[in-house]
Amino acid sequence: MKQISTQDAIGHVLCHDITRIARGVSKGTAFRKGHIVREEDIPALLALGKENLYVWEEQQAMLHENEAANILYTICAGNHMHPSEVKEGKIEVIADCDGLLLVDTEKLLAINSLGNMMIATRHSGFPVKKGDKLAGTRIIPLLIEKEKMQKARDIGGRQPLLALKSFIPKKCGIVTTGSEVFHGRIKDTFTPVIEAKLAEYGAKVCEKTVLSDDAKAITNALVSMIQNGAEMVICTGGMSVDPDDRTPQAIRNTGADIVTYGTPVLPGAMLMLAYYQSIIPVVGLPGCVMYAKRTVFDIVLPKLLTDVPITAEWVSALGHGGLCLDCDICTYPNCGFGKGA
Repeated sequence: MKQISTQDAIGHVLCHDITRIARGVSKGTAFRKGHIVREEDIPALLALGKENLYVWEEQQAMLHENEAANILYTICAGNHMHPSEVKEGKIEVIADCDGLLLVDTEKLLAINSLGNMMIATRHSGFPVKKGDKLAGTRIIPLLIEKEKMQKARDIGGRQPLLALKSFIPKKCGIVTTGSEVFHGRIKDTFTPVIEAKLAEYGAKVCEKTVLSDDAKAITNALVSMIQNGAEMVICTGGMSVDPDDRTPQAIRNTGADIVTYGTPVLPGAMLMLAYYQSIIPVVGLPGCVMYAKRTVFDIVLPKLLTDVPITAEWVSALGHGGLCLDCDICTYPNCGFGKGA
């Protein structure tokens, strides 16, 4: 470091905190170590009695923490994001819309392994709201090698570390099955649950029907709803392995591509997921979705409403983190359920 006249300090980096004391009022830090002196700071520094300052000598091979933090932000941020104010080598990444956060975890590990810098994110696959923090970044030392920051850039490549997929307000059809509901012996309490979960993401029900356990009728209803404009169709009831549960076969009979029948998630093991003409999701929901606070449906729904493809491999990976603890006070999605995949 070196001593320099305050008048000549514009653009230089402070080596120490500068305290402001107001008698009987307060004592605090007016300028922090690492602050880059600006022209508008000069009067305030002189008013604090600082005719001279200690600043870092410029080193061509090094970057100040705030400059380097901006590089980390550009590596991280995709569309629908903005940065917080950079401060002491820290920047946060903030969501500009509701959506599903996706993280390139391989790049994240590689960059954090470089040392002297860090990126902390929410879990990939986390549903977020506008204004939520998506990630925080920091440079650890006050100065960092330009060469190391270039390595981080190289790892980041052309695709941002983070992607935020905005939710699509899809039109959804609901096919409720079961002779007990069809004949009015019991009230349909399943459909309102589905409508509420869809509403969390701005999706709406465009058509709904109640049918008995008739595979042909269920198949016809599914296809008809899609032809009428439904962008996703959900079946409730008839999803177990009992002989009179016909919904899985009805979904198969539409000709849809089956991704899975069964998941390594509790509650929700009997979920079925398919894509009609490789585009329109068709979902068969197990009965637990009607009464459990959170199930596998809560894990897959954000992906279905952002058109992020769901694969059999991704479903299989849900086993890690796929056990809901049914907490007395549910904090989902701020918990470990569904966060292992």
